[in-house]
Amino acid sequence: MCISRFEELVASFARLPGVGKKSAQKYAYFVALGDPFFGQNLAHQIEEAVRFLHSCERCGFIAEGEICEICADELRNHDLLCVVESAKDIITIENSRSYDGLYFVLKSTDELLNLQRAIEQNGSKELIFALTPGLASDAVMLLVENELSAKLPELKFSKIAQGVPTGVSLENIDLLSLSKALKDRNNI
Repeated sequence: MCISRFEELVASFARLPGVGKKSAQKYAYFVALGDPFFGQNLAHQIEEAVRFLHSCERCGFIAEGEICEICADELRNHDLLCVVESAKDIITIENSRSYDGLYFVLKSTDELLNLQRAIEQNGSKELIFALTPGLASDAVMLLVENELSAKLPELKFSKIAQGVPTGVSLENIDLLSLSKALKDRNNI
């Protein structure tokens, strides 16, 4: 049996994270028949993105040149270096408009030498871990701190706060988050 072009398009959309079969069918119909001009424009934008976007050589964020706009920005606070798991995390933090330092995407512990080089190159004084809470992240933070504290004794290590999100009732909080919130409570 030959798979039709429409079914191939549906299958392609369904491979996107968070897109199920029904949503994939809606998207495929819309770009192919609902608004073909939009479909062609979307295809062009995807082609351009694949062709011109890559990871920043310094931090791992999205870049068009060798380095991203954040690394190229001389006004950023070079004292702070935030370690994240993916470039998507940088987008989230940037959208919060609450941080003006630099970043480093740590995909694996094999990149510790690159992380050390970034700290030294930027003259960073504090390494902030913004990793998904959990035992694996705790192990990564401990490993990084153990490896770098001897080589960079002046470097301060910190992690983002964890606990109860604003506007969420206690009954909807997982026990680990609630436990951490109680343990790491602040004076008012």
